Amino acid sequence: MIIGVPKEIKTREYRVSMVPGGVKAMVDAGHKVYIEKGAGVGSGISDAEYQAVGATILSTAKEVHEKAEMIVKVKEPLPEEYQYMRPGLIYYTYLHLAAAKELAVTLLEKGVVGIAYETIQLTDRSLPLLTPMSEVAGRMAVQVGAHCLEKAQGGRGVLLGGVPGVKRGKVVILGGGVVGTNAAKMAIGMGADVTIMDVDLHRLRYLDDVFGNKLTTTYSDPISIEKAVVEADLVVGGVLIPGASAPKLVKREHLPRMKKGSVVVDVSVDQGGCIETCKPTTHDNPTYEVDGVVHYCVANMPGAVPYTSTFALTNTTLKYALKIANMGLSKALESTPELAKGVNIFNGKCVCKPVADSLRLQYSPM
Repeated sequence: MIIGVPKEIKTREYRVSMVPGGVKAMVDAGHKVYIEKGAGVGSGISDAEYQAVGATILSTAKEVHEKAEMIVKVKEPLPEEYQYMRPGLIYYTYLHLAAAKELAVTLLEKGVVGIAYETIQLTDRSLPLLTPMSEVAGRMAVQVGAHCLEKAQGGRGVLLGGVPGVKRGKVVILGGGVVGTNAAKMAIGMGADVTIMDVDLHRLRYLDDVFGNKLTTTYSDPISIEKAVVEADLVVGGVLIPGASAPKLVKREHLPRMKKGSVVVDVSVDQGGCIETCKPTTHDNPTYEVDGVVHYCVANMPGAVPYTSTFALTNTTLKYALKIANMGLSKALESTPELAKGVNIFNGKCVCKPVADSLRLQYSPM
């Protein structure tokens, strides 16, 4: 199979979808890999390193797309890239279509195959290709939240860990999954007063066992959410329904009651966000205020730490990319149920029910 790796063009997106080790694995298996010039520079990988393991460097994204049978990316295609799409071309990347109807409709109209990292799901319901970036984003959420709480950034001027004689900052985390757990690790490490909320009691018991009295676990319902967020200095949104739009847990009417200068970091912004006033931002302009509450809603947070993120992501994506290349798409999907769940768009049809339901598109079973 011919694999194409274009350079990411989302604002401040420095990750790349394949590292030299992945290229070597592809080439050793008999496949051809084309990489756009400079695609790996942001992650500290030179064109020469790719060439040394058998990749061919091309000057433009157009050339890469024209030659490739499968495009391997990190982030969803942007409007500038729609022109390169053609029937049968495979896109293997994060898509987050539940919050991107224009992209979903374009993929349908162009007749491409869209395989979304975020909906590849194992039988235990875990999301192996979303997990590493959720780990990064969860840890970053507290890091950037602490920064935004500084007065110079528009925050309350609260140090999360406090100091002797001054109470600690209060962190409320919505969702006890991978994002929430990693956010809790960082917040606890900083010495904050941490509460984590979820509707899964089994998960709350697990978190209680792991963190003990360093963490408060609370069942998530509308009243408890409202009470928690109005008392919080930092709220981290880490709620996920695979493939579907995130539920709006923090309502617009909650904000006037929240502390002035408090901060919300909505990690679920890729799926529409779990905070009603959330809208996607970029690393160039990461924050905005609503009713005195600072919102940080960057849609590609892990792109700010590309060395860590690139290697963490490609450690998990390569396995399935190789399977598609080695077996062909149809056989790979037949033999790998979790990979089949990753297919959102297939030859003009929406085959992922959560996406179809979220966007009100016609659903066609795979």
